[in-house]
Order: sequence, then structure tokens, then C-alpha cells
Amino acid sequence: MRSDNNSGVSPEILKAIMDENEGDAVAYGHDDVTVRSEEILKRLFETDKLKAFNLISGTAANALIIATLSPTYGAVFCHQDSHINCDECGAIEFQSGGAKLIPIKGANGKITVSELEEAIGRFTVGEAHHSQPSMLSIANVTEAGTIYTPDEVHELSGLLKKHSLKFHMDGARFANAIAKIGCSAAEMTWKAGVDALSFGATKNGALGAESAIFFNDSEDGSFIYRRMRSGHLVSKMRFISAQIIAYIENDLWLKNAKHANAMAEKLYQGVKDTGGIKFIYPVQSNVMFAEIEDGLRDQLWQAGFRFYTSNISGVKRSRLVTAFNTLPDDIEKFIELAKY
Repeated sequence: MRSDNNSGVSPEILKAIMDENEGDAVAYGHDDVTVRSEEILKRLFETDKLKAFNLISGTAANALIIATLSPTYGAVFCHQDSHINCDECGAIEFQSGGAKLIPIKGANGKITVSELEEAIGRFTVGEAHHSQPSMLSIANVTEAGTIYTPDEVHELSGLLKKHSLKFHMDGARFANAIAKIGCSAAEMTWKAGVDALSFGATKNGALGAESAIFFNDSEDGSFIYRRMRSGHLVSKMRFISAQIIAYIENDLWLKNAKHANAMAEKLYQGVKDTGGIKFIYPVQSNVMFAEIEDGLRDQLWQAGFRFYTSNISGVKRSRLVTAFNTLPDDIEKFIELAKY
């Protein structure tokens, strides 16, 4: 329950890596497999204007995309609890050469149009003493486990276009959002006004594969240099690209995400009325936050369940995360413990 990063690798992904482990291929992404991975992403997102750059780190995808879209003096708006603000060790500021993160409060991990407009309004465009508003970054599955709908994304995009700002989406759990909402990948992203996406696969069954995706020719040509300079250009790229292909083919990405979401929903339905667990946010994905009574939390740990617990403003909040390979029997065991 600690993290979907702790899970193993889908057999389909491992097979794809092994299948590519024959003979030689041109290094640094100039191979046929990497070309095919971009083609399959174009089909998934329904656009030939897509540009994809495969990576092994979600933090690298976020930081390098934002560095590409924002000037060094830019103000990058984000939720105060977002991963880029709280958990990436200043990677955005470092890779961008000084762009400033502007955290915004918002209920249930989300930013509303009115909250974003107020934040933008604090800056004076053309004033040399101010960072200049440049873009917004959101995670479609937020740090609260909630999900932005395409309509919510579109509303934010409308305001950004009004101010000529760029739009980035952190899709570390992109598949979990699509599996829950039921829309297409295109409807969640460029059709709703998103300029670039960090397309994550590692949390959902890949060994280590992410892709920095730019839509509608939003990439300015500098990404290839930023990736190399930051040390994120993988030499044997075909093994990363093979994971992306296997992840998308036969809808493995959705199959894995649906299972993770279903296990979270099963757990939620099984314990929400037990009294020992109080959920803090709406349960919409495979990530849940709850207050768990001390005695029950101890029992769960003694039974082998592991999860992060943090003390925020005197409230102990535990994060429960299910994965593509979470066993239904384990969820049943958790539920049974919570009932007593």
C-alpha cells in the first residue's frame, strides 16, 4: 500500500525488453523501435503533430518540459501540494535556470479557474521587478488522488489562452485518470488545451519508462539539448521505447490502471463505514488518503501492510496506494482487519 512505485513489472513489459535484446541497434534514440514508439503515441493521442522524447524519470519529464515551455524569468503556477512543488528537490527551478514556482491553494488537490486568475492577477506583465506569468502545471491525478475532468482542464486552458500562457500536465498516473473518466487520451490533453504531457508508465507496470510529449508544435526545438545536458539521454534507448510500445499495445496501460483503480475502490467500499478509517478526499483513483485510528494502524502494520503516514497540523494522514498487481486477497485481508 506504500506506493505503486514499489510494484513489480508487467510480464508483457519484460517480454518486450527481452525481445529487443538481440543484435545491435543505433544508440541515443536513432533506432527503429524509438521511431515506432512515437508513431504509436501519435495514434493513441490522435495527432500527427505530437513530438515524443522517451525518458526513465518522471521528474526529468516534468522539469525538462517546463524548462522548454517557460523562460528563465517565468512564473510557473501549480498547486501547493503538487509533486513539482513538494517532491522534486527544486528540479524545476534548476533545469529552467530560475523559473519560479507559484503555489496555489485549492480544495481536494485541484486548482479552480478563479483561484488561478487571482494568482495571475498578482503579477504585472512588463514590470521588471516581477517574474512574468508563463504557464500552469497540473497533475491529472492530483497529489490528493483526485482527478481533473476534461471539462475542468478545458476551463483552465481557456483562462491560460486569454493570458497567452502555456499548459503542462503531469501524467505520472495518466492511465488511472483515463481508466476512471472513460475519455480518450486526446480528450484529456490537447483537445482540452494542454500543450505538453509527462506521460508516465513506470507506476503502472513498466520497468522504467516515461515520455515527454509535446502537442501542436509547442516544442521549441531545445528539448533535445536540455535532455542531453541534464544527463537524461539514454544511450540504449530502444529498451525504453520497447516498454512504451508494449505498454500501449493491446491496451495494457488501461488494463493495469483499471485493476489498480478497482482495488482502491474495493478497499474504500469495504472500510468506509467501519469507523476506524476516515477518508480525507474523494476516492477517484488508485491513491487514497485517510485518517486511521492508531490502534488499527498498528494492527495493519503488524499484519504486513506498509503505507506512508505524515503528521500535518496535528492530524495523522495515511496514504494508501494500490497497483496493477495488487492482489484481491490482500484487499480482503485489509478489510477484515479494519472491521474489528
